[in-house]
Amino acid sequence: MEGICYKNLIISLVVILASSLTTHSAIEKPYQEASTVFIRTSCSSTTYPRLCYASLVKHADLIQTDRVLLTGAALNVTLASAKSTSAMMSTLAKSRGLQPREVAAMKDCVEVLGDSVDELRRSIDEMNHLKPSNFELTMGDVQTWVSAALTDESTCTDGFQGSAATTEDANNDIKSTVRGRVVQVAQLTSNALALINQLANSHA
Repeated sequence: MEGICYKNLIISLVVILASSLTTHSAIEKPYQEASTVFIRTSCSSTTYPRLCYASLVKHADLIQTDRVLLTGAALNVTLASAKSTSAMMSTLAKSRGLQPREVAAMKDCVEVLGDSVDELRRSIDEMNHLKPSNFELTMGDVQTWVSAALTDESTCTDGFQGSAATTEDANNDIKSTVRGRVVQVAQLTSNALALINQLANSHA
């Protein structure tokens, strides 16, 4: 790790995440197979390995076989999902026909997801300054923030579990969609935390 500079980690991740929206060449690069094997192997020890692999394999060109870049990509993917889910919930909270307590649950969830987004952003920023001299301190901070983000997301899903299915089918569909999206954010966060722990342990 000492010979690698991660100062531009966030910029690189943003570029690759944006480029993934375009069509890739069907010709595989020489290192791509090794990268996908690395991602699959790393994801195998997470709680949701299929989701982990599916969310990261599209960024194999960036990740290659680097644990720091793998962890950074996982955090960026999780942040993007948390932000889009929060925006979706803000819109759905204004839907007609929802019960007052359901609207309140959504608003509470948007608030805690906002905290989660902030914690994930702080983690990404800290990862951008990761170097051998501050490795243990930085990884400790990142583990703390991502754990807090996961707790926030769990609080959100718990709020929807307590909402009884007493409204119309359309509203139940809304609640089901929202809860499904929040659960996925929590699963992505759990996977990111597992990869962070892998990285921390690799330096021990």
